Amino acid sequence: MKTVLLVTGGSQGIGAATVRLGARRGYQVAFTYSRSAAAAEALVAEITAEGGTARAWQADAANEAATVALFRAVDAELGPVTALVNNAGITGPVGRIDAITGAVLDDVMAINVNGVFFATREAISRMARDLGGPGGAIVNLSSVAAWLGGPNDWVHYAASKGAVDSFTIGAAKELAPRGIRVNAVVPGLIETEIHAKAGLGDRLEKLGHTVPLGRVGTAMEVAQAILWLLSDEASYVTGALLPVSGGR
Repeated sequence: MKTVLLVTGGSQGIGAATVRLGARRGYQVAFTYSRSAAAAEALVAEITAEGGTARAWQADAANEAATVALFRAVDAELGPVTALVNNAGITGPVGRIDAITGAVLDDVMAINVNGVFFATREAISRMARDLGGPGGAIVNLSSVAAWLGGPNDWVHYAASKGAVDSFTIGAAKELAPRGIRVNAVVPGLIETEIHAKAGLGDRLEKLGHTVPLGRVGTAMEVAQAILWLLSDEASYVTGALLPVSGGR
């Protein structure tokens, strides 16, 4: 059976590390990107040079029709998705609650929450054993912000990741009888571009010392947890919210 891994938002950061590691573990990897076409093309070329298989599609996770089209394209190019990583997400601008506009809230929730629903729904139709599928595994990207609340910076982002946590638990219970495991990783302070994009370029330097393990984490460390949750080694794990946070 072909093992086809789809990673949303896979051209940079944790997504790119997951794409790389997935290809090295033998998956045929599909991934999406929003604007960074050059980075996506370079990642495909890198994996191909290593002997792996990767394909990239530009797709908006918040767009339901685009997600449907994406899964159909992956079906045609690589085969039905058997593993899904819902990684695409944004923080939105930093700001206190009374500064957050409806437009910002709509954008954050549309990508971080609606996008997870849309991709999971499409994956179910390909994975579910009662529909003739082979079963499968889904990993969602949460954040310790969901547990800390994100005060004064991004309560809106934290709230969206809290929704991801709730969705993960509910989906795991609903889909277990259908042969699909659903888990989430909960990264803490990870060295990726997300902090600079939010206007917090010095955040890791300022807060790294607060982590019990004494350092920030790497995207590959999160990817390793994701690939474990996708693997048969985690065959009795579903509904888990796995912190990858150095104890923070």
